[in-house]
Amino acid sequence: MTRTALLVMDVQAGIVGRIADVTYLDRLTPAVAAARAVGVPVVYVVVGFRPGHPEISANNKSFGALASGVFTPDDPTAAIHEAVAPRPGEVIVTKKRVSAFAGSDLELVLRAQGVGHLVLTGIATSGVVLSTLRQAADLDYRLTVLEDACADADPEVHRVLTTKVFPRQAEVTSVADWVAGLSS
Repeated sequence: MTRTALLVMDVQAGIVGRIADVTYLDRLTPAVAAARAVGVPVVYVVVGFRPGHPEISANNKSFGALASGVFTPDDPTAAIHEAVAPRPGEVIVTKKRVSAFAGSDLELVLRAQGVGHLVLTGIATSGVVLSTLRQAADLDYRLTVLEDACADADPEVHRVLTTKVFPRQAEVTSVADWVAGLSS
């Protein structure tokens, strides 16, 4: 049987503060709690860079615009939000681009744990969730997206992705339905 992992992606203090939906964490925390309760590994993915951002090319429109010191080890806004903070022993993967796989050891961690099914959550639906879903599908992972545990600055983009794009490569469900399926 393929092992499942819950990916909590880019739920960092400075990123959570950028979304208008103040109920987002209230929807995400039950998914994290349910995964832990049944032994589904929770893997945190964060964006992070070395001081001075040597990993960022001036050609990268998104990351090249970051202010100096942002998402570095000394940046308090780079921390995983306290509402879903990792417990001791839970894996934190640092990525260098939008996809959770880009510039990280995520695939190595997943393969070492025998994970073949990824449950995706995170901010933003049009960023890390979309990029990770596409790359994970190409890597032949089974995929589930928890629609209400993803957030985007643009609600219409979130709706289009979760109702029209993601279902082509993933099961799209709610936190409540996913949690109910864990206990059955």
